Amino acid sequence: MNTQDHPLVSLAILKAKPDQAAALKEALLALIEPTRAEPGNRDYMLFERSDEPGTFYMREAFDHQQALDTHLATEHFQRFAEQADQLLAEPLQLIFLDPVSSVVAPHP
Repeated sequence: MNTQDHPLVSLAILKAKPDQAAALKEALLALIEPTRAEPGNRDYMLFERSDEPGTFYMREAFDHQQALDTHLATEHFQRFAEQADQLLAEPLQLIFLDPVSSVVAPHP
């Protein structure tokens, strides 16, 4: 269980091999809905750099380390992991973040 009072937040950086940007994007999009349905997932959102097409950022938030570990073991993530070598120009970077500012409250 997360001993912190905030979720485990990370940013995954994924750079496509030349001519693999569309395939990588498709594979990443296939992760969105099943991951958002996982217990303990708070956020899973894909971005692509405007100035560097084919470089993707996945913003992720899980309630605790166990939820992240469970995510990494899911069938949908393992399916992605099996394709990673043929899609990625370099190993996936996973950067963990700690909040500095307060959380933004949702608008009614």
